[in-house]
Amino acid sequence: MNEILTLPDARLRQISKPVEVFDLALKTLLEAMQTSMEQGPGGVGIAAPQLGELLRVVIVDCSLGLHPCKNHGRLLMVNPEIIYQSGKALGREGCLSVPEWVATVQRSKKVTVRYQDISGEYHELAATGFEARVIQHELDHLDGVLFIDRVLSVHDLVRRM
Repeated sequence: MNEILTLPDARLRQISKPVEVFDLALKTLLEAMQTSMEQGPGGVGIAAPQLGELLRVVIVDCSLGLHPCKNHGRLLMVNPEIIYQSGKALGREGCLSVPEWVATVQRSKKVTVRYQDISGEYHELAATGFEARVIQHELDHLDGVLFIDRVLSVHDLVRRM
């Protein structure tokens, strides 16, 4: 397992670069991300910057989570971007890179994301509920944004026991 970066590591605040070459190095990165997510403490998503790789790559897999929801299984997304969002909902979030804290964060209820797969082919996917929340959380990492930056009130930030 690769080490998952945690605050205050400055790399978590960097903006990631788009992937331009779809090769063995990208496949190796995705494998390392999958392993780190699976061996970590119950994560349902991970972004490349959390492993110190400043590339626009995320994995989302809500089928691993404790929240039963409609989901698309394991999503390996390269150069993802949200092209549509609607509604607002509050929900609790935590993060592998901020392991001691959880908070209530407002996110869109529905999102449509456009991304490339490991071969560079484009896809669009509509997600709702918890899966939409996780996608937004992971895409924030690509721009150096952490969930604690989106907390509405310091009273919503709770230390995990």
